[in-house]
Amino acid sequence: MTVRLLGISGSLRRDSYNTRLLLVAQRHAPAGVEVELVDLREIPMYDQDVERDHGFPAPVDDLKRRIEGADGLLVATPEYNHSIPGVLKNALDWASRPYGRSSCLGKPVGMLGAGGGSGTRNAQRHLREVLTAIGADVLDAPEVLVAGAWNAFDGDELADETMTQRIVDLVSAVAAAAGERGATDDATDDAA
Repeated sequence: MTVRLLGISGSLRRDSYNTRLLLVAQRHAPAGVEVELVDLREIPMYDQDVERDHGFPAPVDDLKRRIEGADGLLVATPEYNHSIPGVLKNALDWASRPYGRSSCLGKPVGMLGAGGGSGTRNAQRHLREVLTAIGADVLDAPEVLVAGAWNAFDGDELADETMTQRIVDLVSAVAAAAGERGATDDATDDAA
């Protein structure tokens, strides 16, 4: 059985370091694990009037469907002003709707990030708070904090092989958590 993980980058930049981290995860995913990336570029700003009067815009509906269809998530965030980018927070706000039926509910999530000196430590702390608030199951380890992102890559790969291994370990951990969640769901279904 293939475990399907959805990679979400909090950066829209064409050559984003954080999107590149997800591409490393995709290329180096262990056997039996697929990593698919989603683009947040078309997600409109959250507006409760739009949700109430018209439902979810098509790009939001697609995002929610893809999150719900995934076994787990990988979220890569840059750090903007010691926090997460607005585009990422906006997408997670949409994903949390309607109230009480978050698309992220119970989803295992691995966080990673590439940035400056702290390697997105502050952003990941804030991201954990948001993901926890919308019902996601955020993994504590391994931490993937890529400092000095502008020097971290050698072509499409990370220059530091130990950092690549940390990403592989994170992908494996999310996949394992997704497998445990699936086994628990199956046991619950059998008991019903």
